[in-house]
Amino acid sequence: MSKQVSLSRYLVEQQRVDGLIPAQLRLLIEVVARACKRISHSVNKGELGDVMGSAGSENVQGEVQKKLDIIANEVLIEANEWGGHLAAMASEEMDSIYLVPNRYPQGEYLLMFDPLDGSSNIDVNVSIGTIFSVLKKPDGHPGVTEQDFLQPGSQQVAAGYCVYGPQTTLVLTVGDGVAMFTLDREQGSFVLTQENVKIPADTKEFAINMSNMRHWDTPVKRYIDECLAGKEGPRGKDFNMRWIASMVADVHRIMTRGGIFMYPWDKREPNKPGKLRLLYEANPMGWLIEQAGGAATNGRERILDVQPTQLHERVSVVLGSKNEVERVTQYHLEGTST
Repeated sequence: MSKQVSLSRYLVEQQRVDGLIPAQLRLLIEVVARACKRISHSVNKGELGDVMGSAGSENVQGEVQKKLDIIANEVLIEANEWGGHLAAMASEEMDSIYLVPNRYPQGEYLLMFDPLDGSSNIDVNVSIGTIFSVLKKPDGHPGVTEQDFLQPGSQQVAAGYCVYGPQTTLVLTVGDGVAMFTLDREQGSFVLTQENVKIPADTKEFAINMSNMRHWDTPVKRYIDECLAGKEGPRGKDFNMRWIASMVADVHRIMTRGGIFMYPWDKREPNKPGKLRLLYEANPMGWLIEQAGGAATNGRERILDVQPTQLHERVSVVLGSKNEVERVTQYHLEGTST
């Protein structure tokens, strides 16, 4: 790029020139970005920082917590609780919502996050990341309740993720497309490296956990079988498969070169609609994908239209290149579950 534009400058221009974001939302995004820098430093230290391995505890999902899961969660809370722009937070690592302490000013926004997505990959040095979503607190009553967080994804005012890989990259939308920022470690700031990110409508690449194939529902089997049939099959082209087992890393690949990511309902736990969490994984990623020209559904309806009923609600996820997502969704609407 001809000139370096920092995240702060980008956000100021979004606020001042385009009128897209209020000052408090700008400050909130900057604070989240600074927290992500701290998490990135902890991730990069690895064994040198005594942050590897299990913490010996489980989160509300029943998942074993890594040391870095807890560290990342604490970093995000400590960074955001005192600034006056938030009313409450919710996290994958906490049972219930976290109210901003009374000793600090109360803001009008709600922040949700998965502090360290893909943490099972920490010990093998594979890319992991932080996902976040911002909502406005509903008007009409004092204080904050869990119900205030139960808004469909279409109500988000900002969403993003930070992937900790060979580069630390922040991907952000405030409803006016998607921008990417790369952490310049010498400057200590995020620098704009790509604007108006666009996902190709067609692709030859899919991401799904093939080890679950025997548990899939008929529409998913149909789609993957067609991909695997290659040039000789009904799709008439060869597909590649990619699966990192870190949603942030898999989605970032789609953001940069297209593809489809699927984490569908399956028969292992038939009473659960899916594995990924709606509020702080599927909604922010779904909005980012849509803002880049892609699509995101739960197999039958747009993810951003799903009305949440509980804080840690799970959902089936199909997102990425628009034409492929629409094909999988159509197969679900045409078919019946087995």
